[in-house]
Amino acid sequence: MKNLRNVLFYTVTIGAFSALLFFFLRQGTFLEKPDIQLHNPVTHTSSWQQFTDTFGHNITHPLAILLLQIITIIIAARVFGMICKAIGQPTVIGEIAAGIFLGPSLIGTLYPGFSTFLFPVQSLGNLQFLSQIGLILFMFIIGMELDLKTLKSKAQEAVVISHASIILPFALGVGLALFMYQDFAPEGISFLSFALFIGIALSITAFPVLARIVQERGLSRTKLGTMVITCAATDDITAWCVLAAVIAIVKAGSFVSSIYTIMLASGYVYIMMQVLRPILKKVGDHYSYREGLTKPVVALFFVILLISAFVTEAIGIHALFGAFMAGVIMPSNQKFRNIFIEKVEDVSMVLLLPLFFVFTGLRTQIGLLNDPYLWKITGLIILAAVTGKFIGSALAARFVKQSWRDSLVIGSLMNTRGLMELVVLNIGYDIGVLSPQIFAMMVIMALATTCMTGPALDLIDRFFPSKNGIEINEAEPSRFSMLIAFASPQGGRKMLRIANHLIQKFTDQQHITALHLSPSSYLNQVNTEEYQYETFRPISEEAHQLDLTFQSLFRPSHNIEHDIIETASNGEYDMLMIGIGRSVFEGTFLGKILGFTSKIISRERLFDTITGKEKLFHADVFDERTTHIIKSSKVPVGILIEKNLGKLQNIFIPVFSTQDEFLLKYAQKMLVAGNLNVNIMDPTESVIHQADGHDTFAAMQELAPEKVALHFEKALTREFLQEQDLMIISLESWKKAVASHSIWLSNSPSVLIIRG
Repeated sequence: MKNLRNVLFYTVTIGAFSALLFFFLRQGTFLEKPDIQLHNPVTHTSSWQQFTDTFGHNITHPLAILLLQIITIIIAARVFGMICKAIGQPTVIGEIAAGIFLGPSLIGTLYPGFSTFLFPVQSLGNLQFLSQIGLILFMFIIGMELDLKTLKSKAQEAVVISHASIILPFALGVGLALFMYQDFAPEGISFLSFALFIGIALSITAFPVLARIVQERGLSRTKLGTMVITCAATDDITAWCVLAAVIAIVKAGSFVSSIYTIMLASGYVYIMMQVLRPILKKVGDHYSYREGLTKPVVALFFVILLISAFVTEAIGIHALFGAFMAGVIMPSNQKFRNIFIEKVEDVSMVLLLPLFFVFTGLRTQIGLLNDPYLWKITGLIILAAVTGKFIGSALAARFVKQSWRDSLVIGSLMNTRGLMELVVLNIGYDIGVLSPQIFAMMVIMALATTCMTGPALDLIDRFFPSKNGIEINEAEPSRFSMLIAFASPQGGRKMLRIANHLIQKFTDQQHITALHLSPSSYLNQVNTEEYQYETFRPISEEAHQLDLTFQSLFRPSHNIEHDIIETASNGEYDMLMIGIGRSVFEGTFLGKILGFTSKIISRERLFDTITGKEKLFHADVFDERTTHIIKSSKVPVGILIEKNLGKLQNIFIPVFSTQDEFLLKYAQKMLVAGNLNVNIMDPTESVIHQADGHDTFAAMQELAPEKVALHFEKALTREFLQEQDLMIISLESWKKAVASHSIWLSNSPSVLIIRG
């Protein structure tokens, strides 16, 4: 009855007011002047023609064009970024390449009609201003990612290396300008302005790209990594200050008249560092929690950012320098910076920054380099850039007593240019110092020097191998060393609990290393330390409770399983332990017997089954990633399937054949290391009849006779299995048990599967 009343009321209301609206509109037509119909062109066209005209107007509207440009740019940047990531290059290379691909160098040449529609000349102004907003936010983040405390602690060596890496390429750039000025300098640009800009363009190091490469190479927590980051940060600050002075000179027209601009800029920097920074520190300390960063507080910091950018733009040293300085003076409280960067980073990095890359690509006309002589000049620019930056950094590093290997690594990394180079080039293009030809040459130089960083580091590793291997293992090779590679902190906690029973405490010959590899995209320079702390905190708490020491190893990674294999194989470990997430077995028989399956098979598995890519029951009981680790590791591998593992008191080891007898060695270790009960099931009596197994079992009984029990029953009861805390089984026996759909597996406790 209630529903009927609602329907009746709705019908009457809509009908009555619709009729009233129709009456009003009908009456309104009588108020129109007679000449309106004569001057209305719409009435003389068909309905379809009216629709197509309106649709054409809509899709060419400036807002529609801008939205379509953003969609195209983001998709192209992601695709090219993934391609570059797959071949071991920084994603920034792919984003720059996407810009060149969409610009006149390729799409504009092959499909000029499409290029004109998507990037009409009148729309480029909107795209430029939006990309500048993205750059302002990005430079703000870069400023926040600089750790001034680290700069102070490494200032002496970093200043020597970074300034040497600036002055040498700067001098070569000015010398190169002598050779290029008459042929390539725009009209009306003095030699001083042209030479200074060529010098600064060759002197830039891309701090963000360098920091990402250092993370991906696992150098973040090493002395070398800290040194390189500090050098790059010092280089960044120095180069931006020099760039600000160069812009002031170019805009002022002469060095003398630029002194006023430089004085204003110096006063601005003093106010930012000495007046505003202490005030912001107090605000940051007070609001250094997520709920504290309310909209008014966030608005305050954004207003400071925009005012800083406006002031530097008004002074004449570019808004990006103001954004960079605003980031530098932000409160140094780590929690505050992490929270604030999270709010800004996604919008600036994913949405707005790719617009800058594509806008740069639209400006880059590689077709202008249509003569072999021009390509020789391009090669000369690349040679000067690499020589100045690489040799300057490497020799300075060697001078401050770095090893030859570390000096070459520093030189290779400092030669990275990437995004920061493009920022400088676009500034030079905007103020008229760089011609389109020189701009295209410099963009090619930025791409080339960034692309060569990875291969150069690989060559250094090949010809100057690290003496220490993995730097965290500085002790002598131990008699039994375990590596536990964990994804979730709680999973790592359970693995540490088991590892505690496999080693003897208080001895230098046995130790545990906990490894966590994080996808590189999750991290930036600011949040790495806090992320590492939070990841290892549960494991550290567990180690404290167990009175156990362990070594932590944290690295960003592009390919997690590959890096796990490399770490285990090259680190002189005697065993690798990994965990398996429960979702891996969703919808499978194994998931059902272990008690963590959903009611339906996962969509991916169902699709692969229907298309014939795989069977419903895998040929291998593990997922592809785990199988790859098991097959490729050079050391024994333990795979933990955790089912609410709590205390470790009762251990169950099934020995189904003579090939399983190696498990007794691990049982013996557990008896030596801790107060455990070990139950061995030996239905084939191989432990008794085989010499090796019999000797190991006899040694176990002699060590703790009341703690070891041998069972010959072939049937496993539910009651017995429920009393156990952990089952240790060989990989082959586990595969056979799963393949035969053994019912007893559904009652098993947590399982440690060992590939001997």
